[in-house]
Parts: sequence; C-alpha cells; structure tokens
Amino acid sequence: MSYVVRRVGQAVLVLVLAYTAAYLLLAALPGDAVLARYGSPELGLTPDQIEAIRQSLGADQPLIVQYARSIAGFLTGDFGYSVASGAAVSDLIVTALPPTLTLAVLGLALAVVLAVTIAFTATYGGGRLLRRVCRGIPPLFVSLPVFWIGIILIQVFSFRLGLVPVIGANPVQALILPVITLAIPIAAPLAQVLMRSIDEVREQPFVTVVRARGASTSWLLWRNVARNALLPTLTMAGLLFGELVGGAVVTETVFARAGIGQLTAQAVADRDTPVLLAVVVISTVAFVVINLIVDLLFPVLDARLRTAASARRGAVRADAAERAVDDLVDAEVGGPTRDLSRGGTA
Repeated sequence: MSYVVRRVGQAVLVLVLAYTAAYLLLAALPGDAVLARYGSPELGLTPDQIEAIRQSLGADQPLIVQYARSIAGFLTGDFGYSVASGAAVSDLIVTALPPTLTLAVLGLALAVVLAVTIAFTATYGGGRLLRRVCRGIPPLFVSLPVFWIGIILIQVFSFRLGLVPVIGANPVQALILPVITLAIPIAAPLAQVLMRSIDEVREQPFVTVVRARGASTSWLLWRNVARNALLPTLTMAGLLFGELVGGAVVTETVFARAGIGQLTAQAVADRDTPVLLAVVVISTVAFVVINLIVDLLFPVLDARLRTAASARRGAVRADAAERAVDDLVDAEVGGPTRDLSRGGTA
C-alpha cells in the first residue's frame, strides 16, 4: 500500500510541476493573443472594445490571479475559452481527442507487433544474415523523422503504387499510412530494448538448466525468456508514450487529419494560449497515468519485487516487535537491558 501511495503522490507532484512550468512558459511567450486576434484593422474594433475583450477573458489580471483561476478551472473541468474562435476549449478538446486516441492506440499496437517480430527474429531467426539484418533495422528506424516517413509513405504507396488513396479515402484507408508512420519510430527503441533483454535473459543460469532438461526452443522462448525480457520493454513502452503523443501531432499535420495535432498547430499559429495549455496538460496527464500504471504493474508481473517487499515488511515488523519486547523488559526491571551484541547497554 505504501508503494502505491508513494507512486500516486509522485504522479500528482509531476502533474503540478508540469502544469506550472507550462503555464509560465506560455505566459512568457512574446506577443498578445487578444491583440493578434482582434487588433486587425479589418475588424474595426476600438482600443476600448479590445480592452473589454481582454477583461472578459481575464487577460488583464495579474499573472498569479490568472494562474490560480486557471488551476481552479482545470480541477473543475473548465479549460476556459479559445482566444481565436471564442469556443469553449473543453468542446474543442472533446471533438479533437477521439481521432487522436484512435491513431495513438493503433500506432502503439502496431509498434509493439513490429518490435516483438523484429526482436524475436533477430534473436531466433533461421539464418545468420536474417538475424543481422533484423538487428540493423532498429537503428535505421530511430534515425528517421516522423514527417519524413509520412511523406515517403504517401509518395510510394499513394502516388506511385496507388494502393492507399490520400483523397477520398474511407475511414479505414485514411488510418493505414498514419498508423504506420507513427508506429515505425516507436517500434525501433522497443525492439532495441527487447533484443538486449532477450540476450541478457538467455545468459541466465536458469535458462541453461531449462534447456538441459530438454525444453524446446519455442517452450524456452515463450515460457521463460519472453516473460522475463518483456519487463524492461514494458517500462520503455510507458516512457515512449510522450513520443507517441508528439508523433501523433506531426503525423496528423502531415496527413491533414483532424485531431489534437491539427488543433495544436492552429493554436500555435494563433497564439491561442488556453488551447495550448489544455493540450499540454492533457498530454501530461496521459503520460503520467500511463507510467503510473506501468509502475503499479511491475510488482504484479515480477514476483521478485513482491518477495523483496514482503521481506522488508517482515523485517520491519520483526524489528518493531523486538523493540517492543525490550521496552517492556526495561519497564519491568526499571532500567535499560539492551543486548550487548546489538550495541546496547546492560
């Protein structure tokens, strides 16, 4: 229970610090979003009218007051209003979030499949050349920018081969290339960590014992090696979620998909601080929650952590009981009777 409380407390602290840093950085950006949106001569607004708009948005108040109101609003689900469109930021997020979540979940699933396939082929592949090629794929994938992958996929599969249409595609076809674009950079580090973990687990003594007992390669792989090698990969998958969110933003921009990415790009162009702050906070919450789940799953997946925790709790309880007995004896005899072997007095 103390482990869970400590992890949850750390997650809340990270959220508070991330929100504060994002708010201060966005507030320090040069320019006035209200003036940029409503100061155009074509609108014909007077300075007094622009000041009234600034007051209605609360932009004329001190920074600390705006910060406190912003935190209170976020805690109640009120993200404020967009400076550019005047719409409620929560409505914009609700509209843009489902397409991005669909893209992110499918991209992560495909990345895991690619990573497992590459890692297991590189380790247990049928030929030496095949294993060497698979070990060289992750460093290549890591070095490829997301936007470049998307452009190449469009050029090859849409314009050259005509396999996946870019214009007039149905919902399923519209997801194929973006999902592949998002999955490739995520699969590379996952495959690297998984290959390294498999190599380390294969050198463990228990693997030699299981192999000596006549276990087949498939049994050894799925029942012994894979279960132990997947733990570091699970940690890496949680850490890569931040990159998954960033990649989704770039991918949606390249493929002109409606979602959080397009909303963020438009907010940056309009200097729409409330929308940007909401996107940053939601991305941070998702990242922290995913990593918190991974941390809480580790004791469930790794029995050694549960055993170590139980041993520590047992040692603490034993020490506390021993101290209680010593205190009771001291009270009975009227003086300290600590065991000399434990550095006490008699």
